[in-house]
Amino acid sequence: MVELTPFLWCLLALGALVVGLSKTALPGGATLAVALFAAVLPARTSTATLLVLLIVGDAFALLMYRRHADWKTLVRLAPAVIAGLVVGAVFLALADDDWVRRTIGVILLIVVAFTFWLRRRTERSAALVAGGRAASIGYGTLGGFTTMVANAGGPVMSMYFLASRFEVKAFLGTAAWFFAIVNIAKLPFAIGLGLLNTHTLLIDLVLVPAVVVGALIGRLLADRMNQAVFERVVYILTIVAAVYLLF
Repeated sequence: MVELTPFLWCLLALGALVVGLSKTALPGGATLAVALFAAVLPARTSTATLLVLLIVGDAFALLMYRRHADWKTLVRLAPAVIAGLVVGAVFLALADDDWVRRTIGVILLIVVAFTFWLRRRTERSAALVAGGRAASIGYGTLGGFTTMVANAGGPVMSMYFLASRFEVKAFLGTAAWFFAIVNIAKLPFAIGLGLLNTHTLLIDLVLVPAVVVGALIGRLLADRMNQAVFERVVYILTIVAAVYLLF
């Protein structure tokens, strides 16, 4: 901890604030936190440190939106997400950091393009495609894969929930349960690889208050956010995240 300068601590605090905001108002925004943590900490350390903060954010999201989840959607996604987590673990063992970042960036851009295509269809046909087996397998596998390799599953699943035409509260409630379950499932991997240790947990302890503040601010924003504005913000954050990962 003594190796981090005040400026670097500020960057980490900003990332933690973004984690809280992303969990209660701006799904997909956590990818900005991924970028900030990776810029300050070694890659493996940043992944483990951020995972704990994401779980803290998940707890606040559940407190606020747990009653708004679409459980049929979550159950339908489960098998594909598990497959994606396994594929992601294998990919991590074989690929270097550059391949990981660029692969996820390409995936996100493809997902955004596909979701735009869905939204241009009639509401009925788009809902049928989004609710179909192929879509749940595709988005679920990609979501599990990207969250395993880089804590970057938010943008992928945001696109799926948008394509499914969830209103804001249902979107946030379903996302809250999805990532709470998935992030807790990732903990054994992080512990088994020795990524979670005293050093990373001490950093998390310092940064948790920023996550709390971000979550509370996010709740205020969500209560006042127009559906169209909400969807535009999600699209923009996803595209920015993809471009960052690519370049």
